Amino acid sequence: MHPDLSLANSQDTPADTLHALAQSNDEMLRAAVALNPASERRTLDILSQDKSTWVAGLVEQRAQREAGLLSIHPSAIIHPEAQLGANVTVGPYTVIHANVCIGDNTVIGSHCELGHPVFRGASGPLTIGRDSLIRSHSVFYAGSSFGDRLVTGHRVTVREATHAGANLQIGTLSDIQGSCEIGNHVRFHSNVHIGQHSKIGNYVWIFPYVVLTNDPHPPSDMMLGVTVKDFVAIATLSVVLPGVTIHEGVLIGAHSSVARDVEADMVAAGVPAKVVCPTSQIKLRDGSGQPAYPWRRHFHRGYPDDVVAQWLAEFP
Repeated sequence: MHPDLSLANSQDTPADTLHALAQSNDEMLRAAVALNPASERRTLDILSQDKSTWVAGLVEQRAQREAGLLSIHPSAIIHPEAQLGANVTVGPYTVIHANVCIGDNTVIGSHCELGHPVFRGASGPLTIGRDSLIRSHSVFYAGSSFGDRLVTGHRVTVREATHAGANLQIGTLSDIQGSCEIGNHVRFHSNVHIGQHSKIGNYVWIFPYVVLTNDPHPPSDMMLGVTVKDFVAIATLSVVLPGVTIHEGVLIGAHSSVARDVEADMVAAGVPAKVVCPTSQIKLRDGSGQPAYPWRRHFHRGYPDDVVAQWLAEFP
């Protein structure tokens, strides 16, 4: 017999027995009481103040489920110290580790892993903002932060020390290798590879199969991250070589290999990429004769009303 079962009286009801066991010195036993459907409110109130954050977290998660504030599939594994906001949905077979904070109204698909332990070095929490959508089979390592309205495709991998602003979109099978800085309203299409130490500004578009590299003489221990500034668009199948800076408003043509910095508002294309012309010379193919760039003159889909209003004022 477990020694703490002596706390119970033979005349007690099951609820009374659970209430007595809530005062056990055995953390695992108290956790079992917190999960037991027969535990009454008086018992759960005691355990909600438990010295073990694990046990107290179990009580909080139970209360959120019972209040309809969480929708967690029975096969999901969520550490009791993970912090889940209101109206969070977690799909089948997803694993959420202890040091994870997820904002309200976030939906996490099946077979995801959030807060994956870091192999080497210290790691902090994984923080994901509210109103986010993480689709199935995605893996986020510990030690990263993302603003509100993060959206991913399927099978996305994001390594540690990645810090991104609001409204980041990451396409299916994309890979962010960690130690990256990403601004607001950035959109990665599918199969994008972002090398370590990349710095990406705001309103950047990176299209399928683009690779941002970082090793100037592979293999080596040296890393020179790529810098991509605001409003840049990098077309499909392009490669940006280590240490390159792509300045504001640049368009990189498809299938390009970018080995040198590109000045603001220029078109660069080719292997190796060379400056072709200012972006202002490219016209929309709709017969209007209007300039296609800066693209924010005419493309507003998916951007907040206040941002669009600023762009309309910029280009009346």
